[in-house]
Amino acid sequence: MSDPGKSEIENGCKDLQKAFQGILSWKWDGRFETVLAEFGVKKKDQIRAVLQGTLRNSWEGSSIGKAPAPVQSVSGRLGGLRPGQLLMTSEPQGDAFLFCAWWPWGDEKTISIRIAPAYPNVPPAERAEHAGQLKSWFGI
Repeated sequence: MSDPGKSEIENGCKDLQKAFQGILSWKWDGRFETVLAEFGVKKKDQIRAVLQGTLRNSWEGSSIGKAPAPVQSVSGRLGGLRPGQLLMTSEPQGDAFLFCAWWPWGDEKTISIRIAPAYPNVPPAERAEHAGQLKSWFGI
């Protein structure tokens, strides 16, 4: 349940962490400054349903060009979207939004997700603080 005294980003992260407790194990992906979890394709519908409760927008390679500029920026930072990959986001309004990169592996057995907030107007010097918050919200 969301705490009205917390930001939408913090509430979204904590809600996802709680929803995935006992289902996913989180680790830090320093390359993209995201939390990362991997799971078998048998769980894909369950995982995606939970994500869509918080991240209601979904973009793929053919639609990312129509996404708001901050969402396109996140996609570019992640290396773009290959076939089968998705970028799921909360509403990209205001100073921040939450995103999830959904990346199926080539083995057709595993999917990885990377979740983080995007702060389009935050200077790079503040990234470490935000990374620390994200890690704590996901128990890393």
